[in-house]
Amino acid sequence: MSARNNGSTTEARNPDGTFAQGNPGRPRGARHRITRAVEELLEGEAEGITRKAVELALEGDATAMRLCLERIAPAKKDAPVSFDLPAMESAADATKAAQAVLRAVSQGDLTPSEAASVMALVESFRRALETEELERRVTALETRT
Repeated sequence: MSARNNGSTTEARNPDGTFAQGNPGRPRGARHRITRAVEELLEGEAEGITRKAVELALEGDATAMRLCLERIAPAKKDAPVSFDLPAMESAADATKAAQAVLRAVSQGDLTPSEAASVMALVESFRRALETEELERRVTALETRT
């Protein structure tokens, strides 16, 4: 595999194709040359392309309709959920919160995927509470000695 001249002082790659030490590769946010070429071709054409897509959609083109509708009313990615969740003031309260989430799923108030998202939040908060508790205990032990 040969090294390409990209203007950096260390251009070589390792035998496995990874960048050699000191060669970070393309800078973060840099665009691929094909992407840049496509952007240049489309520059100034967005309004015309959009107008044509709308015309095709109005004429009944299913693909154009789908594209237009996805822009007008995009699919919801996330929605707020509402159900009773007990307060969590200690890591032990996570069990009660988990029971409340399971109850909400069994009663149809939450979908299983919504419950999984809520449980991830409960678990993150439980870990934060647990860390705070451990920090308090260590501080108390350190002040006693």
